Amino acid sequence: MNKSTDTVSVLSTGASADYELLDSGDGEKLERFGKVVLSRPDPQALWPKILTKEEWSKRNAFFAREKTRAGWTIVDGTLDRWAIDFGGLKMWIKPTAFKHTGLFPEQAVNWDWIRETIGAAKKADPAREIEVLNIFGYTGGASLAAAQAGAKVVHVDGSKAAITWARDNAEISGLKDAPIRWILEDARAFVEREVKRGRKYDAIIMDPPAFGHGPKKELWKIEEHFMQLLSLCEKLLDHNPLFILINGYSAGYSSIAYENNLLPYVQKFGGEIEKGELTLKESNSGRLLPCGIFARWRKI
Repeated sequence: MNKSTDTVSVLSTGASADYELLDSGDGEKLERFGKVVLSRPDPQALWPKILTKEEWSKRNAFFAREKTRAGWTIVDGTLDRWAIDFGGLKMWIKPTAFKHTGLFPEQAVNWDWIRETIGAAKKADPAREIEVLNIFGYTGGASLAAAQAGAKVVHVDGSKAAITWARDNAEISGLKDAPIRWILEDARAFVEREVKRGRKYDAIIMDPPAFGHGPKKELWKIEEHFMQLLSLCEKLLDHNPLFILINGYSAGYSSIAYENNLLPYVQKFGGEIEKGELTLKESNSGRLLPCGIFARWRKI
């Protein structure tokens, strides 16, 4: 199938044994990670809450922004890290100073797609070695999913803490010895060097932020550097590539913008593009909380 359609997919991650979106609204969301319940701001939750104040008060900790500070307040227990089973992996959870927890649960649907795509390619050609590049790799969920499916992975991130976290996730997921190279480097700088080296990959995964810095203070602005990065990545693809997956959390951008950057791959290699929104489904109401956008191309 060689196509790009006008359809915008809405992919949803629902409740599981160790993760649940309990409620959302009034600019907040209430989530359960294992046995720990957290609430934190979410600007997409522009609707009323369903659960009562009493039910929200049972949270173990909450993140709040005030005039002079922003951070977590512990209501019950501690905020030391704890592990959960999620999306076929084990992941360490730890609330951070930026309200994150080390896990974007809406990405589980992408992890399944990565495993499915690599698995189909390996089934079609068991001898094929598949190499995946994951830039802006964060705590490693996509890298670990690719490794589970039998791929060799190069995981790149500009944060030493994120690399350490990802390696810890690999260890508790039983993937300590998987063929994953952990690279602490600026994404653009690494890709530029790989192009000069003549390196080739079968698949590329990326989650570019709106703004950031590499380990040597290299500046990243999505509006200035995204197109350049995509152009460089095209040069890294093997003559028979497998897929490209782009995730987005930058406010104001559409999955259609990402899709437009993938159209040349359809023209060159065939295959198909899927684009849309990533969402979380509330366990009590079934409402969907928008979390991010994606566009993904694959040849098979």
